[in-house]
This record gives sequence, structure tokens and C-alpha cells, in this order.
Amino acid sequence: MEEKKWVYVPMSADILHPGHINIIQIAARYGKVLIGLFTDEAIASYKRVPYMTYEQRKIVCENIKGVEKVVPQMTKDYEENLRKYQPAYMVHGTDWRQGPLADVRQKAIDIMAEWGGQIIEPEYTEGVSSSMIQQKIKERI
Repeated sequence: MEEKKWVYVPMSADILHPGHINIIQIAARYGKVLIGLFTDEAIASYKRVPYMTYEQRKIVCENIKGVEKVVPQMTKDYEENLRKYQPAYMVHGTDWRQGPLADVRQKAIDIMAEWGGQIIEPEYTEGVSSSMIQQKIKERI
């Protein structure tokens, strides 16, 4: 039996929602899910400081069905982890085509291509995002 390949899934996972679960479920179809969990510093470098600490978010991610392993994603640039783990696949929602991660998208595509890796971009889950949830919380306060 062929051993399952690693599937890299970068995420902040500060406010989890169905879109995150959808990405993980899709990734699990391709192999063993390796979450590249952004550190607190990495998140703060391109958006707000996370509500939960890295360790709290790691515990949550480790206990999501389908997640095999969680490793720190130290910067918003994926190069270090992609080269270290050389996953067969990387799964990221289409939301990174614009915004603060758009500049690293093409670099990730190019790096993955070096060993024949493939990037899978499921359509962003409509109607839910961490930003939308955060805004609703602020409106209720």
C-alpha cells in the first residue's frame, strides 16, 4: 500500500468557522494534513494580534478530525516550511489571490513546482470569514 503524501494547509485558526473545516476536509482527500499554524507574530505582521495564543490555537487544530500534525508557520511567506516538508500538495482557499497574502501566492506555486508539488485552491466559503465574525462581535458589544 502506498504511503499517504503530506498536504500542507497554512492557517491562522484564531476564529474557526466552517470554511476552515471545509479546507481541512478537502486537504484530507489528498493525504495527511499538515497544518502550518501561523505564530502570533506572523499573524500580527499582516493583520491583528490573535485572540488566542499559538499554543491555544495549536491544541484546537490538533483536535480537528483529519489533522495529522501541526507545525509553526513563522512568517506569512511559506518558503521555509514548504522546503522543509516538501508536501505533495498545498491547499489554500481562493481568498489569497487578493489581499495581504497575494504577494506570496506565486512564490508558493513556483516553490511547489520544484518537486512536482501542486497547489489546490478550493473556492472560498461564501458567507463566513473570521473578519465577518469579528465584525459581528464588535457590532453586538
